[in-house]
Amino acid sequence: MAWRDGKASISRLMLFMAAIILGIAAVVSIQLFSENLKQNIKSQSKALMGADFIIDSRQLPSKKVQEIIDSLNVAASEVNFVSMAAFPKNEGTKLVKVRAIEGNFPFYGTLDTEPVNAAKQYQELGGALVDATLMLQYNLKPGDSIKLGKITFPIIGALKSIPGSTAFSSSVAPTVLIPFRFIEATELLQLGSRKEYQYFFVAPPTLDLELLDKKIDPILDDENADLDTHTSTSERLGRRYDNVSKFLNLAAFIALLLGCVGIASSVHIYIKEKLKNVAVLKCLGASRKQTFLIYLIQIVGIGLIGGIIGAAIGTGLQYAFPYILKGFLPFDIEISITAQPLIMGVTLGVLMSVLFALLPLLGTWYVSPLEVLRGTDENLVKPRKARLLTLAAILLFVFLFSFWLLKNALFGLLFTVGILVTFSIMAGISSLFMKLIKKYFPTNWGFTERQSLLNLFRPNNQTMVLILAIGLGTFLISTLYFTKDILLAKTAIENNSKNANIILMDVQTNQKEAVVNTVLPKGLEVIDNIPIVTMRMHKIKERLVNDIRKDTASTMNRWILNHEFRVTYRDSLLASEELIEGTWTGSTPKGAPILVSISDNIARDADLAIGDKVVFNIQGVLMETSIGSIRKVDWGRMQLNFSVVFPRGVLENAPQFNVLTTNVPNEAVSADLQRDLVQKFPNISVLDLRQIYTIIEDILDKISWIINFMAFFSILTGIIVLIGSVRNSKYQRIKESVLLRTLGAKSKQILRITALEYIYLGMLGSLVGILLSLLSSQLLATLLFKEPFVPSLIPFLVFLPGITVLVLLAGLINIRSVLKSPPLEVLRREV
Repeated sequence: MAWRDGKASISRLMLFMAAIILGIAAVVSIQLFSENLKQNIKSQSKALMGADFIIDSRQLPSKKVQEIIDSLNVAASEVNFVSMAAFPKNEGTKLVKVRAIEGNFPFYGTLDTEPVNAAKQYQELGGALVDATLMLQYNLKPGDSIKLGKITFPIIGALKSIPGSTAFSSSVAPTVLIPFRFIEATELLQLGSRKEYQYFFVAPPTLDLELLDKKIDPILDDENADLDTHTSTSERLGRRYDNVSKFLNLAAFIALLLGCVGIASSVHIYIKEKLKNVAVLKCLGASRKQTFLIYLIQIVGIGLIGGIIGAAIGTGLQYAFPYILKGFLPFDIEISITAQPLIMGVTLGVLMSVLFALLPLLGTWYVSPLEVLRGTDENLVKPRKARLLTLAAILLFVFLFSFWLLKNALFGLLFTVGILVTFSIMAGISSLFMKLIKKYFPTNWGFTERQSLLNLFRPNNQTMVLILAIGLGTFLISTLYFTKDILLAKTAIENNSKNANIILMDVQTNQKEAVVNTVLPKGLEVIDNIPIVTMRMHKIKERLVNDIRKDTASTMNRWILNHEFRVTYRDSLLASEELIEGTWTGSTPKGAPILVSISDNIARDADLAIGDKVVFNIQGVLMETSIGSIRKVDWGRMQLNFSVVFPRGVLENAPQFNVLTTNVPNEAVSADLQRDLVQKFPNISVLDLRQIYTIIEDILDKISWIINFMAFFSILTGIIVLIGSVRNSKYQRIKESVLLRTLGAKSKQILRITALEYIYLGMLGSLVGILLSLLSSQLLATLLFKEPFVPSLIPFLVFLPGITVLVLLAGLINIRSVLKSPPLEVLRREV
């Protein structure tokens, strides 16, 4: 009976199946991709690092660190830093990351170059390997040259990939490899230069890397060095991309939930139509259990088929993700199919079908045989206890699934509550809308206008279901659009001459005047001339930093103990700073106590308050200070901000370097300035914020594309649910429309009634979705991004009318067959 009845109703159940297919396809594709990502990170961890483990340090290794390095038989080493490079061929300049390598690195993975033998020859020939993209940008070829500091290197080949490099870092500062033996002759490593020394090791088969990490890493931490094994690096990388997987999973889950709304609405309408059939079956002797199982078997069958098709589509779809996320992954993904996500997809298809169809299905249990004569469901018993248990099961399903995705019970609970609140608001608004129409019904309106409003609260109306389907789809896409605007605003740089867009780093004290004299003649202004002094914390609140490191009970954040602070001195606050505690001290007379200002994150992580003592080690000289003020710093601004600021009159004679900033009007002036600076001062690094902004904007565009790609599933599911709900309501409207035609209503009047009804529903649903997205976006901007939120008009101008038109078209297509056929023919066809 389930098979026979299902075949007769296949067109109504197809849209129900489509909602399941899309939701399952989204979940399965992302689950398979996440599994492949984890497996690839695990299997390629050595190739990603290029060695079994690395010891790195921001300074030349101390005696103790050097002894450890020697005892472990170092296989290769490097020093890396950012610097300006010049290209004599075309007088171009570019900020690059120099990696000066000694030894046969890498030991795992490959040094991918063009020509292939360049990877082995550059050490012997004393040349450079230059990032392949950089060579294309500057029209360079093997045989051309690159100037780094005082040395000009022949370019041996193009560097396509190297372990330890990411797409983002290569975009900001492309990699250039040179032999280590030339580093001193370049004269690039000077006071204030940010550098990193790395030592690469190949582990014997018997060496336990986890035990080595536990034993050696604490000793290295005390000496401002660090140990990274390929296993710990893969775990860290896995956690980083796990966040990407969580986001994608949540987007898929939203598509799944929209599918669930589609299931509930479709089955609700479908079962209402079948109540008379159920009553007839009971008249013929069918039991409650039999009639209930007939339709339950149909739902299970549709869920099973939808789950299988969705899992098959999801399997094929995961092959697109490596291309979508290519710019974010430091390795190529090898796709393989695992059984777990496929089984989960099919199981989910059946489970969500049954769970969300159970509420309307329960109605068949209480249908009386007398309903054959009554012809209405007004006397239908609605089992309160069974409905409450079903609702509890649905909420439990949502919580458990979100907990499984987020691996956090609190986040899962918050997500579930958020969904419940959103659904409740939309359901409440639709209910209020119907009550207001009833209460303030415009009796003086024309017939067609009154009839279109009556349809919104007549028996078997679809107002609430349609507002939920339309509202949720609109809410999702509008929130994504607003969030993208917030992210772009957070990285925006105002294009005016008061904001610096060129930063000159590592300007030595004896170069400062000459650099200024290079900038000014070009008609540019020196906006900032910031002195910087490097130092470390020696003693915090009368306790030596070394003692705190050794104290296993200490809760102080370890980065505070190991960090080399870059500190400045000035007499005033910046626009990006806000004083939240204490009193700002602009200058200190000779011999007076030194009151410094620290950022709120330093105060939190070092557990410091106003009046606490901190002794700084300024390149061998100890200086006692007290905390005079605590500042809130806006680190999101594209400008130089500092964790620790000294007053004037204290650090002027300390070894220091300067950072200068200026504003250039266009790319030509920027290129001219950089060319002159590199020729005169090769140690200075020039950071062009305009280029970085372009890179960030490109990355945000990619992120936005990924968000929109995932939103596509949710929106498409929402549209399927919408069309399904509207189309299923067709079968309830046919008799009403036929009766209207029999009583003398014209086709134009019926068309107008239907059009107005769907315009009301489309406008209300999409408007509620957009308004709720405004609220959620404001919360995101305030609580997460800490940015002012300026709403865009696009959702109101595009989404609101666009979705309303879509709803209108779906409704008009439904009524077309009624308008084209004589009333008697329609009634016969329906019977």
